[in-house]
Amino acid sequence: MKTLAEIFYDAIKADATLMEAIGNRVTSTCFEVPPDELDNTPVPNIIITDDGFVNSHSTKDVVWESDEDVVQATVDIAAGSPGEVTVLVGKVRKTIEAYIVQMYQSGQATPELQEGYPTSQGIEWDWMKPCYYQRVMYQCVTTKIDDDEQESD
Repeated sequence: MKTLAEIFYDAIKADATLMEAIGNRVTSTCFEVPPDELDNTPVPNIIITDDGFVNSHSTKDVVWESDEDVVQATVDIAAGSPGEVTVLVGKVRKTIEAYIVQMYQSGQATPELQEGYPTSQGIEWDWMKPCYYQRVMYQCVTTKIDDDEQESD
């Protein structure tokens, strides 16, 4: 199974309408630009980060590690106005949900969204870019990825 961040990236890339709305500016994890060069990606844009995992010990029979991880990923949505951020957040959430449902319906292994997620703080202002942005955090249960399941890039 792909990581949660990879699934979200694939979901957003697969939605042509959303990609057009953000000018095809979606990045997974980070992009490296020297700080003395142009490091402010034009808005709107989306950055997806892999925020780590916690192994899930759901039963007392687990001696060391269980086969499930609780994984986290964040979708950071930046735009020129609070209203634009709000619209894009709604589109991103619907896109990710539709993609996960499609995965499930086609028999693929899918992450299980934890109760109470996704979450977000309010829309904020980044004076250094400048832009408005909102981070949408997801937490899901997935089957632990084994070395032989890793996909090569």
